[in-house]
Amino acid sequence: MTERITHALVRDVQLEDLGVLALITLDNGAGPRKPNTLGPQGMDELRAVLTELTQRAHDGEIVAVAVTGKQFHFAAGADLHGAAEVTDRASARAIAEAGHETFALLLDMPVPTFAFIGGVALGGGLELALSCHYRTTSAAVRGIGLPEVFLGLVPGWGGTFLLPRLIGMERALRVIVENPLRQNAQLTGPDAERLGIVDAVLEPADFLAESLRWAAHVVRGDIVPERYPGDEPETARALVSSARIDVDARLHGAAPSPGRALDLLSLAADGDRHASVEAENEALTDLITSPEFEASVYAFDLTTRRAKNPVGAPDPDVARPVRRIGIAGAGLMASQLALLFARRMQVPVVMRDLDDVRADRGLQFVADEVQKLVTKGRLAAAEGNRIRSLVTSTTELADLSGADLVIEAVFEELEVKRHVFAELETVLSPETILATNTSALSVSAMAAGLQHPERVVGLHFFNPVAQMPLVEVVRAAHTDDGAYATAFAVTAACRKSAVAVADAPGFVVNRLLVRLLGEVLGSLEDGTDIATADRALWPLGLPMGPFQLLQLVGPAVAGHVLDTLRENLGSRYPTSPGLQAMITDGARFVEFESRPSAASPVDTSIARYFGSRGERGGQDEAGLLRRVRDALAEEVDLMLAEGVVAESKDIDLAMLLGAGWPFHLGGITPYLRRTAAST
Repeated sequence: MTERITHALVRDVQLEDLGVLALITLDNGAGPRKPNTLGPQGMDELRAVLTELTQRAHDGEIVAVAVTGKQFHFAAGADLHGAAEVTDRASARAIAEAGHETFALLLDMPVPTFAFIGGVALGGGLELALSCHYRTTSAAVRGIGLPEVFLGLVPGWGGTFLLPRLIGMERALRVIVENPLRQNAQLTGPDAERLGIVDAVLEPADFLAESLRWAAHVVRGDIVPERYPGDEPETARALVSSARIDVDARLHGAAPSPGRALDLLSLAADGDRHASVEAENEALTDLITSPEFEASVYAFDLTTRRAKNPVGAPDPDVARPVRRIGIAGAGLMASQLALLFARRMQVPVVMRDLDDVRADRGLQFVADEVQKLVTKGRLAAAEGNRIRSLVTSTTELADLSGADLVIEAVFEELEVKRHVFAELETVLSPETILATNTSALSVSAMAAGLQHPERVVGLHFFNPVAQMPLVEVVRAAHTDDGAYATAFAVTAACRKSAVAVADAPGFVVNRLLVRLLGEVLGSLEDGTDIATADRALWPLGLPMGPFQLLQLVGPAVAGHVLDTLRENLGSRYPTSPGLQAMITDGARFVEFESRPSAASPVDTSIARYFGSRGERGGQDEAGLLRRVRDALAEEVDLMLAEGVVAESKDIDLAMLLGAGWPFHLGGITPYLRRTAAST
């Protein structure tokens, strides 16, 4: 693959009366929206520039060095696609060593070095900034982080050594390990300042000029940024050990990169930079040549490229304008949608429910969530007030009449949703789009009997709405291009990724997840013990085990969806007497009352609800894993044959974004092929 070279362009800037600052601008020449990446040729050029500037600094020609990027991108780190083509250890190690050799020139520069982070700084891009002595960022930056663990790698250009020394081990663990494992959560500029990663947050309008002024104050000595005093080695190692327990409880060793990152952080506690450099080189060499990295790059490519250009989307020019949104319902899902639409689309949103108590509760939820965002610094107070003012609630059906789009978010029962749509048709213009947030039901069946079924479309947002990036966009039997295109436009405006799916039971994500859960429940019915079933899927490294997921969804809801899919898809989605008995008794799958997580212990006493009812008999861990893989492979083949999606890559994308399918496995379909799952 040909490298798009990120050039290091140098110009001298007079730093007030102090002397010359050498300003390096990183730019790959591909426009402001294409991220700068650091491939071998770009790294060589940067190293040559820094070598020359080191000599100029020794000669007294410059008093400071600064690195900045282009408008929206500082640097996004290594060229992942180029690295993925590396198959030999020598080439992989060369990538690791090149980064360390280059960035060491910034660390050891005899004059102050600055990073002016005016755009996205991820991975090696952030490590470049960490190698500078001081850092500024723009208040508008929304992508700062070290996502390597998410991608099957480790921060291998100094991050595991430099970051804990800068902000302490506890915070470094959050950035290097915890955030990547939370679906690659990233930091804003203000977040980075609160953590101590950057020294100053400046306004975006005049960011470079303000950064230069700030640098002048530092060089003059007027500003002396505070620095973290440092952890005791024993304290730092104890924090790493605690984090390792948490990671093992979640992943059970399924992915290699988190453990390697923790090893490096533990070593960094000793403060030996040379030892850390050697260990990072070795770890990066191992991981670049691993199958997990190759799989992760495939997943990354889907979620960054294919997600931006959904296959099957109609001509965007036929989308209708959406200036006002109505929501049928004011429950938890409806309230989350209201907040999303108001915040991202900046249009008035009205929720309608049957009584004042529910309508008021939904409005209060929005107000509370906005206040949390303001308190955390994610929203300015004025912006929070604006969002709150956009959302209202009502009990009057007629108050929805002015909406351009109305989405229902009521109980997942077909007849209930059909009644809501029929009721809405009595007050809405024929041009108003009717959307459903159903997760499994037939959109065509909901539209049946309406005067204008062509305006009905599925918009399946996932819960929790703020965190989940996927929307399954469903075209029903009579959906016209205008309604369909508008659904994609709304999804994009909400900063979500759309996957076009046919109107088939469960669409993609729920169909596969419920098939997986059904196989686990079926295995329990056949006599598999609870502990074995809990451990069987550990090799996948899923974000949550089957029992934790069943509890998160709720046994009653899971049973209802299982029944719905069985009615539509047949005995592949079997009845579970044990689940029904648990629902009757109000039993729980996990021990604690709090929101279940990947580490929530399973309540093994639920074994009393299951037993040796089946003919297959209980299974060991390998047998159950094989059973689940075979079932998923069968379902994927059926979905492709039915035309639920255009290509298998759309199933992969939907599972990555909607189910948290692990990046280190790649997409679900190549994983099933690699493991030779039968169909």
